[in-house]
Amino acid sequence: MFSRKNLKTCSRLNLKNHYGIFVIACLLAAFLGVAYSGTLTAIQSFSSADIESSVSDNIRTNLGTDFASVLDELLNDNFSNAENIANDSIQKEDKNYHGLEIGHRRGVLASIVNKVSSGSFLITIYSAINKMVGSQNIAYIIFSMLVLVAMFLFWTLFINTYNVIYRRLFMEGRIYEKVPIQRFLYLYKGKRLIKSAHTLLLTSVFKFLWDLTIIGGIIKYYSYFMVPYIVAENPNIKPLDAINLSRKMMKGHKWECFVLDLSFIGWDILGFLTIGLLSLFFVNPYKEAVYCEYYAYIRKLAIKENIENSDMLNDVYLYKKATNKKIKDTYSDIIELMEKPIPTFAQRKGFWKFMTDFFGIIPSNDKSEQEYVEYKERILKIKSYKMYLDGRTYPARLYPEAEKEKDKKLEFLHYTRYYSVCSLILIFFTICIFGFLWEVSLNLIIEGSFAKKGMLHGPWLPIYGSGSIMILTVLNKLRSKPVLEFSAAVVLCGVVEYFTSVILEATHDGQMWWDYSGYFINLNGRICAEGLLLFGIGGIVIVYFAAPLLDNLVRKIPKKIVLPVCIALLLFFLTDVGYSSLHPNTGKGITDYDSGKSQQIIETSPLEAETYNIMSDE
Repeated sequence: MFSRKNLKTCSRLNLKNHYGIFVIACLLAAFLGVAYSGTLTAIQSFSSADIESSVSDNIRTNLGTDFASVLDELLNDNFSNAENIANDSIQKEDKNYHGLEIGHRRGVLASIVNKVSSGSFLITIYSAINKMVGSQNIAYIIFSMLVLVAMFLFWTLFINTYNVIYRRLFMEGRIYEKVPIQRFLYLYKGKRLIKSAHTLLLTSVFKFLWDLTIIGGIIKYYSYFMVPYIVAENPNIKPLDAINLSRKMMKGHKWECFVLDLSFIGWDILGFLTIGLLSLFFVNPYKEAVYCEYYAYIRKLAIKENIENSDMLNDVYLYKKATNKKIKDTYSDIIELMEKPIPTFAQRKGFWKFMTDFFGIIPSNDKSEQEYVEYKERILKIKSYKMYLDGRTYPARLYPEAEKEKDKKLEFLHYTRYYSVCSLILIFFTICIFGFLWEVSLNLIIEGSFAKKGMLHGPWLPIYGSGSIMILTVLNKLRSKPVLEFSAAVVLCGVVEYFTSVILEATHDGQMWWDYSGYFINLNGRICAEGLLLFGIGGIVIVYFAAPLLDNLVRKIPKKIVLPVCIALLLFFLTDVGYSSLHPNTGKGITDYDSGKSQQIIETSPLEAETYNIMSDE
């Protein structure tokens, strides 16, 4: 028997157990405008005056005011106005940078930020279309259609489908103690996204048409109320089947659902009185938890009454936990791994025990080390499946159409391994040489000339190799946590690059070997967001792919060859360091940053360039 009191009691318990992720889910729903958007409207209307007065014109530009203006002008067929707005936006530049520079004049990130925030990339697209068709009128029509199609696809595939995603989180939370953050990607596995988007789009069309009749719109709102929940349970259901199933499930229950809505009036008033804060942190997730309980109640009745297509509500383990036997049969491969005996390993002592435990460095590769790597990989795999085995989270393998699991082709890389001294030396030089080739190639493409970067004369850039080895060793204990590994790599490489710059300038009479002034978010020109992002991504590639792959190759080379090669490389490198400390590599494209700044000003504004030249002459 239906009881609002029981529904709300169960819902409060569900919310208590998953408060954090439920609040985030509803906040995203409000931000995207798919539900509870009134909460953000109340907060914004209360604080809009203060925000407006405190935000500078420069920040508003960076947030996309010019982008919106350019798009508006183009859609109104005012190409010249749009072009002027974009050009003015690009030329806006703060001349008084000190310390942390937020401006963006140089670099790939700067180019992206400038083109998006200024709307200049829209001008580029519009101009390209105009050149291809040879008619401004036709170009306007094509551009307008492309904008509409892009907006429609974005809304259909990402905004509207979030209706399903956040409801799925609440539904899993009813039964299971843990809802992992990766469940936000529920629809992006298999072919669920397209099918779900199709269903929700058709539902939106029907609602719009019924809204034209006013009374019919109110009735059909409750007739289609269950569609997102049905799709959250079975994304593969056909659109019309989902809509018809919702209609039949809600037959005789629309008034009941309407009264359930009215029961939240008191909470809505309290939310309004707290300028939306209570709604944001309690009322919205509480409401959604109640609606999910109501769906479970209506679903149970539909199955009991055997209404048409109720067999499509087939996600059994979304409403009850699987038996221990079912879990063990489904995850038998993981159970088998758990039952394998723990191998014994020879314990290292003294210095090498310290190096192995803290930095993952061993004197040389041997059979016991390989066994240890395989054992560590087994432990990580068991750990990742433990929440399924314990029944604490939804068992993905028991979904009617089992979710595709992570590709196992790269498991042989074993990123938790220890690295021998010779392996680290060869990895260091490989990445140093790669960094050299990368920098030279980049300079050839951008400047059209060859420039041997760095203060050394050899074909290597030590900062690449040093950063890579530090990520592998200093961050050894973080490898099982990729997000933390990435963040730590960004911080570590940023510190290394910053103080390397300081030391080089201090020991070479202020000579600079790199300058990030004008790059998007830079600190004293020594480090910048673009470089740190690349370091972080590069660190992840090195830890989980490149270094294990290189180590696999090194292990195949006989020791009698590896050792002499390592010694020879070290001798050449140390000789280069000694010579370059007295006669560093300098010259055009390497250390001539004064001329670089002049060119930068010339590209920014002819008037500024002329002023700069006059000052230089004086």
